[in-house]
Amino acid sequence: MQPGYSCARSRSWILLALLVLASVATGAAGATTSSGQAGGNASSTVWLCRPGLPNDPCASSLATTQIQASGKTSIVNPTPPASPRFDCFYVYPTVSRQLTANSNLVVQKTERAAAMAQAARFSQVCRVFAPMYRQVTLAGLAAHPTLAVPAAEAATAYDSLRSGFDDYLTQYNGGRPVVFIGHSQGAAILINLLQRMVDGNAAVRRRLVLAIILGGDVEVRTGSLTGGSFNQIPVCSRPGESGCVIAYSSFPGKPPASSLFGRPGQGVALQSDEEATKGVQVVCVNPAAIGGGSADLDAYFPSEGAAPTPWVEFPGLYSARCETAGGAAWLQVQKATGSTDARPVVSETDGPDWGYHTFEVNLALGNLVADVAAAEKSWAAAH
Repeated sequence: MQPGYSCARSRSWILLALLVLASVATGAAGATTSSGQAGGNASSTVWLCRPGLPNDPCASSLATTQIQASGKTSIVNPTPPASPRFDCFYVYPTVSRQLTANSNLVVQKTERAAAMAQAARFSQVCRVFAPMYRQVTLAGLAAHPTLAVPAAEAATAYDSLRSGFDDYLTQYNGGRPVVFIGHSQGAAILINLLQRMVDGNAAVRRRLVLAIILGGDVEVRTGSLTGGSFNQIPVCSRPGESGCVIAYSSFPGKPPASSLFGRPGQGVALQSDEEATKGVQVVCVNPAAIGGGSADLDAYFPSEGAAPTPWVEFPGLYSARCETAGGAAWLQVQKATGSTDARPVVSETDGPDWGYHTFEVNLALGNLVADVAAAEKSWAAAH
């Protein structure tokens, strides 16, 4: 603990960190930054994250202030491996503040902030690649509050991501095993990419280590581990399993009937053309207990310079379990400790239809990194 560092002081800067992270998800970050690459048409990949890229946000410092329920703090500073065997392909959520329906390919502060907050910690277990793509912007989504965006806008976003993935496969992959990671719009478009490029392609599917698809409503046939979104790629059902999908949307309780997440055939599901409301169910896999049940989450949030380290960790602050009721499936997240634990908890900042969508990657980020490590171990043993 640094001189003068108190639990009250830590609470204030952690709250600031949470507000900053929320501002990333709602597009409140600022002006355009240069990536050293020109934004152009969808056939020319601009990399947000790539090994060797100058100022790569996915290769930023992982130094962390760990805060226990007692208020005790400690500093941990993990070192990523020099030559990881595995790759991660990351698709960022909706962050573009541009006023057009689809963004261009210029790297801005919002994309960098999202990549640092969601993807950087995976550098402990893989090389992280993230192409810029012509996502539907915040302004574009605001024009379609049910998230049913026009087909032309969705196609523009998908085609640009497909181009980036093609470049990754031909220029960088070299037959390496891959972990796919996506959140929100990034998750929905990743569902489409896996459907068209991986699910029916045995050669590429053999390289699939894990797919982490959060806040995108992966669907399966009711009572099954496949069907719905994917025919060949199953939902993960046991710890350490590889070649499968971890997916969930997080809420403090049952999602309302108008929810944009956790209910089939509505909201974010429409962004991956999943319109069926019967015979399918939305997937929930608890990242802290893949085999089922309740378990503690290992939450990491960026501190945005208000802490002695770039990251803060809240071990054991939250617990989670998968729930199904009234046609919905969701990851129920709640505080796991008593009133003496002064660490801050998240809230439904965007309203009950969104639940904890803004925070659902970071609420379980430590668990997700551990899940990738376990899946990599299983994949390596089988190959």
